[in-house]
Amino acid sequence: MPGDVRVRFGHGLYLAQCGGEAPEAKALKGFGGRGVLELIADHDGDTYRAVYTVRFADAVYVLHAFQKKSKSGIATPKRTIDLVASRLRDAEALHRAETPQGEKP
Repeated sequence: MPGDVRVRFGHGLYLAQCGGEAPEAKALKGFGGRGVLELIADHDGDTYRAVYTVRFADAVYVLHAFQKKSKSGIATPKRTIDLVASRLRDAEALHRAETPQGEKP
């Protein structure tokens, strides 16, 4: 990813870690609410996306970052949605395993 895109995504993720939300962050459709968000950045005619979750009070998990290849429409391809869903399940399992018994995740 180009440097300025990495900086913009890094800033958005930093805000999420601090409990805030980047103004350009939007909910990724199909995940029920604002627990899974995406950042979108355009650079030199290309579009980049970073998808992350804020479902956990003490952690932000980046689920996928990629350059959007499709030139026909803005919809996220089903294969990408499936990958994000799989990584979200992995993040939930990892988070449960790392959260000491008795603490709320």
